[in-house]
Amino acid sequence: MPQAFRNTLLSLRDLIVSAGPLAFLGVGLLVLAYWWLNPNPPKSVTLATGPAQSAYEEFGKRYQKALAVDGIDVVLLPSEGSSHNLQLLREGKADVAFVQGGTSELRPDDADELVSLGSLFVEPVWLFYRSDAIKKRASNEQKGQLDGLPQLKGLRANVGTAGSGVPTLMDRLLEANRIESGDVTLSRLEQTPATVNFLAGKLDALVFASAPESLMVQMLLQTPGVQLMDFAQHEAYARRFPFLTPVTLTRGVVDLAANVPKQDVRLVASTTSLLAREGTHPALLTLFAQNAQKLHNGAGWFNRAREFPSTRHSELPIAKEGERAINETVPLMQRYLPFWIANLIERMWLVLGILLAIMLPLSRIVPPLYQFRVRSRVFRWYGRLREIENDMESGKAETANLLKALDALEAQAEKVSVPLSYADELYALRNHIHLVRKKLLRA
Repeated sequence: MPQAFRNTLLSLRDLIVSAGPLAFLGVGLLVLAYWWLNPNPPKSVTLATGPAQSAYEEFGKRYQKALAVDGIDVVLLPSEGSSHNLQLLREGKADVAFVQGGTSELRPDDADELVSLGSLFVEPVWLFYRSDAIKKRASNEQKGQLDGLPQLKGLRANVGTAGSGVPTLMDRLLEANRIESGDVTLSRLEQTPATVNFLAGKLDALVFASAPESLMVQMLLQTPGVQLMDFAQHEAYARRFPFLTPVTLTRGVVDLAANVPKQDVRLVASTTSLLAREGTHPALLTLFAQNAQKLHNGAGWFNRAREFPSTRHSELPIAKEGERAINETVPLMQRYLPFWIANLIERMWLVLGILLAIMLPLSRIVPPLYQFRVRSRVFRWYGRLREIENDMESGKAETANLLKALDALEAQAEKVSVPLSYADELYALRNHIHLVRKKLLRA
């Protein structure tokens, strides 16, 4: 086997040694680029959701399951609601969060620290009231129906905790209707205890903003004696408040067989977006944005299929990952390769191209280096041959000693191993040794 290796056209060992410095440089630059770009995302990300049994909690579980397919552990962080989620993002306790438009006052620096992955769905303002409480009111409300916020005067209403953002939203709406703070008895209980008090008759109205997927919404819509307020001026609210959208809960959409609701109900709704911290890994943003396409693009009570996610209604800049996921098709490599491989190639391809442009010109020095290393095995013995020839011409050494030196040199030359492509130079060395020996014998 060693003999077979010697009888080759190429010396692998010399090639490796010749190309070693260049390969080391390339690997070093590649490692440096990998460290700088950090293409692979962390294995864990924190998503701020919302209260128990809320739509935010349900969507959080869906994202957790979807990202687990790509090996990402989504840690769900419960919160009081939209305003609390925004605060968790600002404090760095959450990487991604659901935030409802209009429920929180954005700071000037939020546009530098937070990005949006697009609006996901609309969240109507659900104002449920007890029919028996309204029937006791003035004659214009004897039918037990409300269609305007001024009719809440004198009632007991719960608007949720400060962290939910609904109190801030309701303060704006009540102020627009010239309702003073003492005109309505407002409480700020959490959703579950407030619902218990509402059903027990300790509250007349219950206000919260949530997606229709909320179990609380679906339960109250089908509870006898509980009605949903019709915002007759929902178009006017949308004109006054840009973060609101007029929507309609169409007749029978909740339960076709039971005809719930029995008539169209006009509502106002804000849009919920998926926000992320500016420093969140781009690959994580891509995963969230792409899975948002799968989780929110279906038809719902207030939208047709593929209306969401959307880049509209955003109060913050849209991240490029969200823009690409919403408005472009899935990248080609991600269709056929696992996400982590496709992401690595997509994020490193530019660096790989630059390295290739640098390494190609430098690689031209490898063949001369390889040739020099192989030929030096032969040529270095020419120096000794020249010394013997000089000693012969000057007469400084005896002929017997010179012949012994030539024999030793020839023995060394026979041990030299070179690829077959350089064998002619090795045989040339042996021939030159023979010529010097003949010359010495003639002398």
